[in-house]
Amino acid sequence: MPLLPIHIRVRYAALSLLLSMQLSGCVNISALLPAAKPDLAPPAQWIAPMPGEGALAHDGQVSALADWWRQQQDPLLIDLIGAAQNVSSSVSAARLRIEQANAERLVADGSLLPTLDAGVSAQRRSAFPPFPGGNVYQGSLQASWEIDLFGANRLARDAAQRRAQGAEANWHEARVSVAAETANQYYALRGCRRLLTVVEADAASRTEITRLTELAVKAGFQPPANSALARASAAEGRSRVTALRAQCDVDIKALVMLTGLDEPDLRAKLDSVPATLPLPTPVPLAQLPAATLAQRPDIYAAAQEVAAASNDVGSVEARRYPRLSLSGTIGRNRFETSDGAFNLNSWTVGPVALSLPIFDGNRRRANVAAAVARYEEAANVYRATVRRAVREVEESLVNLDSIAARSDDAKIAIDGFMISLDAAQRRYEKGFDSLIDLEEARRSKLGAETALVSLQRERIAAWIALYRAAGGGWQSPTSSDKNLSESKP
Repeated sequence: MPLLPIHIRVRYAALSLLLSMQLSGCVNISALLPAAKPDLAPPAQWIAPMPGEGALAHDGQVSALADWWRQQQDPLLIDLIGAAQNVSSSVSAARLRIEQANAERLVADGSLLPTLDAGVSAQRRSAFPPFPGGNVYQGSLQASWEIDLFGANRLARDAAQRRAQGAEANWHEARVSVAAETANQYYALRGCRRLLTVVEADAASRTEITRLTELAVKAGFQPPANSALARASAAEGRSRVTALRAQCDVDIKALVMLTGLDEPDLRAKLDSVPATLPLPTPVPLAQLPAATLAQRPDIYAAAQEVAAASNDVGSVEARRYPRLSLSGTIGRNRFETSDGAFNLNSWTVGPVALSLPIFDGNRRRANVAAAVARYEEAANVYRATVRRAVREVEESLVNLDSIAARSDDAKIAIDGFMISLDAAQRRYEKGFDSLIDLEEARRSKLGAETALVSLQRERIAAWIALYRAAGGGWQSPTSSDKNLSESKP
């Protein structure tokens, strides 16, 4: 049976808790819970309405997650993310934790229901006057039920349900993390390859200058020292190319590890992608829905753990009160003797047993204290998770703003250094500038190109960090009609 949507399950759990409190009779379970609870709603600065109660980014669907990344219009990226999620140990472990949590929830559900056991026996009896010897066959059904008088089992069931929902959120967080990590590594490789084209062009230019310089030295127009300087510059360029090629190979190895793909196949796919870096369209800060903080899986899971720990306190406290149980049996017996055979039906209702705790060496009181401590710990973790989420979102936005402010200056710098290098090269070829002047212009131009590629890589990394900090994307007004970045998990 498929799981219900998260918001329906949250409402069901809340209604179940209210119903159990009403059925508990004269004891008000809410009075047994800690008085102070952390506010499970987002902080005041994150109050924009969510598309659905308890919604997570991508709606927990792999297809929706792929749709969000499909905005980059890069099919290879989608394939790599899918492959990485298929082989990710963290995603697999999170999925197994969901199964464990669901099993524990079923156990907790079963504690609210009666148990029914069947028994069959056969025995041979010797003769005891006035009873003749013979065979005795017995079959019976035994039922027992612990009446949840003060709601201990219901609260335990609700706690298990909360933890199951938290496990589902953690599974989504694992998928989001793997997608972000894969995208980061993929764009790091593309940035490396883009920078490789820059240094290869620079190395080729240095080689050509070396050739021209050696001709000029042989003709006696330049001193021999210029030839040595040109060869050194060319060697430096080739060394930079070699080092960068090794770095690109390392990045490919990292992608192989993340995705589990065969390296030759992966290299073939990567060779079909141009050595450029995409430039994501910026979304103004005012258009980023503030409530995206509430969709973070770790915050949702932490909130569910707080609620589950609160239910645990009530459940443990309720176990300090009397417990009522009811049992009964239905049986059929058959006696076979030398005088004949006859059947006998039997049934019992009861006993109705009331257990009154009197002395347990303070075990129950200690259990309550431990449950309260676990609740306080969960509340502290929740508050710390919210603070960390706010910091991560704000850091990502600050980085994006800084990169946007630096982008124009970087483009102006590279254009200026390019013009300066072209002019220096023409002057050098005509004998008006020294080789040292040309190399200085070359280093400035190469540094500007490297800085621009690095800035583009920073920008992509900042957007991926914002994606992850927002819990897996956000819903922007410009894309709401196209469903390109829905705020679903």
